[in-house]
Amino acid sequence: MELKEIKELIRLVAESGVSEVEVERGDFKVSIKKAEEKTTIIQQVAAPVTHTIEAAPIAQAPIASSHMPAVTSSPVASNLITIKSPMIGTYYKTPSPDKPAFVNIGDEIKVGQVLCIVEAMKLFNEIESEVTGRIVKILVENASPVEYDQPLFLVEPM
Repeated sequence: MELKEIKELIRLVAESGVSEVEVERGDFKVSIKKAEEKTTIIQQVAAPVTHTIEAAPIAQAPIASSHMPAVTSSPVASNLITIKSPMIGTYYKTPSPDKPAFVNIGDEIKVGQVLCIVEAMKLFNEIESEVTGRIVKILVENASPVEYDQPLFLVEPM
């Protein structure tokens, strides 16, 4: 079973209100139990080896299919565009602690330019801009958790 399928099962458990799901495919068994504030995944493969992964509370939105940020109009000002997180993870404004920020307030950005990194399950995903414009506001703090579809930046289009 692939990670994508496991994520889909987690999403289905979160949306359906079911408290437990168990799936078996040959020697592979996945059991997902919904707790009040977190979901526990127990995997068993052939030998009786069990891995437990503690996941953060599941957002009710669907899982993003790409690493590109969602871009929508912002209700704050009619001319500003909101760039949102395409996934759940931890937001980082720099590639490493000793490097400068990818973008700052007032910076001009282009399509394809890296704006930040969102770490999800030990994978560092570069979030690229889908618009050309100027950063008006950065809406999250460095090293803070972000949810799927959470606004990250306000951009004035050019």
